[in-house]
Amino acid sequence: MKPEAATLAALLLSACAAPPPPDPQLVAQWLRTSLAFVRSERLGPPVAARISAYGAIALYEGYASDPRSGLRSLMGQLNGFEDFTTRAAPEGGPPDGAIVAAEAERVVLDSLFRDGFASTRRTIDSLADAQISARGAVGVSGAQGRRSIEYGRKLGAAILAWAARDSFFATRGRPWTAPVGRRYWVNTATPDQYVPLMLSAQSDLVTPANPGVNLELERASEKFVFANRPKESRPTTLPTFNPVRPTEPFWGRLRPFVGEPGGSGLRAPGSGLADLDACDPPSPPPYSESPGSDFWRMGKDFFDSARAPTAEQRQIALFWADNPVATGTPGFHWISVVNQMIARRRLMADQAVELYALTSIAIADAFIGCWKEKYRSNVVRPVTYVQRVFDPKFSTIVVTPPFPEYPSGHSTLSAAAVEVLTHFLGDTIPFADSTQVDIGQPPRAYPSFTAARDEVAVSRVYGGIHYWPAVRDGITQGECIGRRVIERVKTRP
Repeated sequence: MKPEAATLAALLLSACAAPPPPDPQLVAQWLRTSLAFVRSERLGPPVAARISAYGAIALYEGYASDPRSGLRSLMGQLNGFEDFTTRAAPEGGPPDGAIVAAEAERVVLDSLFRDGFASTRRTIDSLADAQISARGAVGVSGAQGRRSIEYGRKLGAAILAWAARDSFFATRGRPWTAPVGRRYWVNTATPDQYVPLMLSAQSDLVTPANPGVNLELERASEKFVFANRPKESRPTTLPTFNPVRPTEPFWGRLRPFVGEPGGSGLRAPGSGLADLDACDPPSPPPYSESPGSDFWRMGKDFFDSARAPTAEQRQIALFWADNPVATGTPGFHWISVVNQMIARRRLMADQAVELYALTSIAIADAFIGCWKEKYRSNVVRPVTYVQRVFDPKFSTIVVTPPFPEYPSGHSTLSAAAVEVLTHFLGDTIPFADSTQVDIGQPPRAYPSFTAARDEVAVSRVYGGIHYWPAVRDGITQGECIGRRVIERVKTRP
């Protein structure tokens, strides 16, 4: 046989022996499962976004470890995420990316949910084992599988070590004293209210004797058991959302994921990025109850828009309420959209994990930037202002969440997510969002991702949660953060 023919034969034999590319549903399975975890564990929106980001990065890095994926590692690109491959590279040949991803995800999620339900961790292990077995069934050799698992464990440990330095633990249990005065936000949630708000506009009940929404058998139903399983509160690692306590007042001090180009982007520990300030929204108008003042007009515009919602406006408010448990937080609503796009846009596994990672990173940084401004300006919520100034009997469609008003978190993170989605998928193809079908809401159709983003923003006015400037400025802030993620994180060589 001629040398050229021998070389061609070897290449053909190698191609035949190589296992097929990973099924993109392997990625989708982790997205669906993570959404279920966030709902059943009753996590607040910022905490859920942090878990989503680190979990998505673990999956991404796993797939990127396989040279066939065409993905570029995020190590050295994300803030403080060091390159550890030189001391942990697998020996004996390239790993299988899907197996590395499954094992790294097992390590990362098992740690992030370590104080959650035992069933959560069992599900993590079962899914990882199933995916590893599936890759073996389609041709990954035992030797390649073993070195892939070993590398996945090292990768997961490196991501956890990096996560431990983001100032999350430094903020656990730290006391926060709310400022006092009419201009400042006050929590209006009471012990007889509980978010999540069900789509029927009824709330689960929290009482002082039952603050964690423990199971009450006389009220049990399949849906109620899902929402109200007993859970011990462990605020140091996996804090359960609590509607009568301010949500994460120090979240704005966490380390964002995206750094400045050409450098680490770090300030002093816990103070964030030097350039994240460039995305800050403008200061809200000074508080005033005087007729004709800027703040009074802002309150009046809101009141005129929210006091008599139509049936459609009410439906929009409830569809995007995204309270913990009911729909898995606003961030995970967009992760659900990402999951829907995997099948609808026929994404390959590398494309799916790429979209998941960058969307999660953008959402996580949007929460950090938004929360920094929320607790800086401490703007009073519309329900409080309207009841003082315009109508003492005013009520809202959605229970007002326990954190300051400005800017709108839904608007900020939605805009950041949409920047990533439109960058990768475009913004001209209609889609239907079926995120809420499992809790009785029909899909809503949108001509574009931008149209969905705009409906999210207006939903917060219809629901009684935000003034108009909060949703407009939130969109601008989110767009800025999303663009920075796209510009500075390169996923392809």
